[in-house]
Amino acid sequence: MNINQYENYPSRKAIVKKPRQMNQKELSQLTDEELLQEAKKMKSAKIMNAAIIGFLIGVIFYSVMKSSFGFLTFIPLFFAYKLINNSKYNNQELEDLLKERNLR
Repeated sequence: MNINQYENYPSRKAIVKKPRQMNQKELSQLTDEELLQEAKKMKSAKIMNAAIIGFLIGVIFYSVMKSSFGFLTFIPLFFAYKLINNSKYNNQELEDLLKERNLR
């Protein structure tokens, strides 16, 4: 096999899709109906994040009760922190835009 045969194949970077995050510009371009749909999606995402955070807190509690604080105790704590901060910023932009358009 010749290495030139693989030139037509997409690179690994082209295959990996990055998660899409809506910024203020994209949210402001949505219609009212699309904005309300996005609010519903965010609401279900809040519930899912709350369930995951509750599970992670349970893992931390079990880890502390089973043994004392260790390195593995802080990993779920870090993930819970990231989930809380990420959801807060996305929801705040959406809520501001909903109030601006008098949809809520």
